Amino acid sequence: MVHYFNAGGFLMYPLLGLFIIGLAFTIVKFWLLMRANINSERFFNSIIKTLESGGIKKGIDVCEKTRGPLSALFHAGLERAEKGLSYVERAIENEAAVQLGYLERGMIWLSTIISIAPMIGFLGTVQGMIIAFDTIAKSNDIVPSEVAGGISTALLTTFAGLAIAIPMQIFFNYFVNKVDRMVVDMEDYSNKLVEFLIDNNLISK
Repeated sequence: MVHYFNAGGFLMYPLLGLFIIGLAFTIVKFWLLMRANINSERFFNSIIKTLESGGIKKGIDVCEKTRGPLSALFHAGLERAEKGLSYVERAIENEAAVQLGYLERGMIWLSTIISIAPMIGFLGTVQGMIIAFDTIAKSNDIVPSEVAGGISTALLTTFAGLAIAIPMQIFFNYFVNKVDRMVVDMEDYSNKLVEFLIDNNLISK
């Protein structure tokens, strides 16, 4: 691998940097999403039982002890339950925007790496072909052994760029899908919470 890395030319170094940065973002993002992900239905049922037995205050206590964006939305809404429906809905909407920003944080960097890595690889391809044709022009003949170096550089950088972008794209798609599902749960169960509060006269309309 070291031989191929050195043979790829100086553009292999920025590609290596992109790989390290992308891998770091991927690990951190995966860890953060795993921590933010909870069983939404189980948590919702737990909140409902708590509200029925202990009221708003106990529900807020449960939210404070539970991690995740759904818990944050419930906490924001329950804290303003005494002020009325409009305050609750506004609080949930504002907190949803905050939590969405948190869930999507770092995604732009992965997207950037996915775009840039192949471009740097193709830049290496152009560089390698320039070297190859320059060698041909200087020798006035096509000597395979002389041309092989430039072509090798072209192929290696292209391979490296694609090898970085493809797995990063897979992880990116996984993260987007994960965030989308969490957002759907946030919207669905937030609406159910508001309906429960209204139906049980825990909040004024």
